[in-house]
Amino acid sequence: MNDRLKFAAFGGGLVVLFGAALGIGALVGDPSPAPGPDTSQTDALGLLDTESGYTLSEISAPTAANQPGALSFRITGPNGTVTAYDKEHEKDLHLIVARTDTSQFRHVHPVLGADGTWSIDWKWNEPGTYRVFTDFTPTGGPGGLTLSRTFDVAGNAVDRPLPPPSRTAEVDGYKVTLAGDLSTAGSELTFDITRDGKPVTDLQPYLGAYGHLVALRASDLAYLHVHPQGEVGKTPAGPAVAFHAEAPSGGEYRLYLDFSHNNAVHTAEFTIAATAPTSASPGGHGTHGGGH
Repeated sequence: MNDRLKFAAFGGGLVVLFGAALGIGALVGDPSPAPGPDTSQTDALGLLDTESGYTLSEISAPTAANQPGALSFRITGPNGTVTAYDKEHEKDLHLIVARTDTSQFRHVHPVLGADGTWSIDWKWNEPGTYRVFTDFTPTGGPGGLTLSRTFDVAGNAVDRPLPPPSRTAEVDGYKVTLAGDLSTAGSELTFDITRDGKPVTDLQPYLGAYGHLVALRASDLAYLHVHPQGEVGKTPAGPAVAFHAEAPSGGEYRLYLDFSHNNAVHTAEFTIAATAPTSASPGGHGTHGGGH
């Protein structure tokens, strides 16, 4: 993962850092900007196609909605096409795809060919512009890279408004309730999962954890992928799944919680606003570094 926004999962010693420039989001092009944090790193929050000597190739995929085909790409590095990766959370690469209005979201895992081409069967549900994120660690390279590109799907695309902030989400018969506030000062987010009014206490491990959280900043899809506090087999398997979170800036975020139960993966979606303390408030931040 990128080292520019910090969503720290302390259980098991896992810390995800993402967001080198905190408080990002000042209006670009303002002729008389107010003093504040440097915004030059905005495009580095998972939104670059090249970083640290590694590049995400152009995306090949169906060009229209409801057209079956394959989505494929390569990662190149200092020595050419990358063919060896270190596993992160049981996979060599995580592929996250989101429509730019956040109305469509997928977290999947393509297959790596011998020539270094990643591919997966694919069909777009709707026309529009999508951002394709690749989250990986090349063997012998820097840990936790996230590279992305946009892909346009032909058709009459109409952006949907961002869903209003909500503390509850319903998916596949499950109700997920969010407690805690997202803040640039750091805070805990806890997701409580029930079904038919009863707590779910037998969550199944998915990619080595009881839950995974992807957060996208609504304004630009700045990205992070994080794992919860605790360890499988030691932490209770529900109903609560907790994350320690620190946002890079105030503003609205779209949260996608993946969890596994009854041998299926379910995704609960939330909109939440992050708050930022005043400059005089305690708990201010400097630059963070690191990765998984």
